[in-house]
Amino acid sequence: MYSVNYHRANSVADAAKLLKTGDAKLLSGGMTLIPAMKTRLAAPSDLVDVSRIAALKGVKVSGKTVTIGAATTHFEVSTDAKLQKACPALAELASMIGDPAVRHRGTIGGSIANNDPAADYPAAMVALGATIVTNKREIAADKFFKGLFETVLKDGEVVTSVSFTAPAKAAYQKFRNPASRYAIVGVFVAKGKATGKDDVRVAVTGAGDSGVFRAKTIEAALAKSFDPAVVAGAKVSADSLMTDMHASADYRANLISVMAKRAVAAANG
Repeated sequence: MYSVNYHRANSVADAAKLLKTGDAKLLSGGMTLIPAMKTRLAAPSDLVDVSRIAALKGVKVSGKTVTIGAATTHFEVSTDAKLQKACPALAELASMIGDPAVRHRGTIGGSIANNDPAADYPAAMVALGATIVTNKREIAADKFFKGLFETVLKDGEVVTSVSFTAPAKAAYQKFRNPASRYAIVGVFVAKGKATGKDDVRVAVTGAGDSGVFRAKTIEAALAKSFDPAVVAGAKVSADSLMTDMHASADYRANLISVMAKRAVAAANG
């Protein structure tokens, strides 16, 4: 094992300052970074642990506005009573991530900052029209995710929270890898005032060549009638979808339709 310097940040400002040390990386739950370090895909000189910063933890619901601290674990998201009432779809999504050990360590901020193409939260953030808040600015989810493992975050920028307006209806369905529980295809559907108007947004994870994306053809169909039956007529192209050992692009295209139907049915539930 190569040597690495460990720092426990006391505040967001402290974390931002420590990030200037060598080739430093933020550490929250470590569910992605630590395995990457073990396989030498990542070799930071310093780790800046933000998991103990109280200001980064917790779920707040004010009216229809939901705010979740970046260091809030998947387990905390899944079991928060206020969130279960305001947006049960997001709480259920969190309950599907990994296994209990992962859910008790992994965090929402770490997940979206890493932007794994098969992660669940990016689909929720895009479908909910969420805002990603950092120590420097606020970023719309539509502009935050740029590609596989890539976001618009700049050096020294720390995700502090995410916020969104609770939708009228929402649900998430995924076809998971039976071993890792990562999404081979995951679809989050939201209907309501997610972006300031009564719209429908459908976001897909696990399938796109460039990571999370919106399924515009399905959105258009559901905007006319929020019914699972209309999804069948909304063709999903396989042109920009992944083919790997788990599924072909054509198979994923079909799964998007299937998961979207199930999500709409659950949202109408």
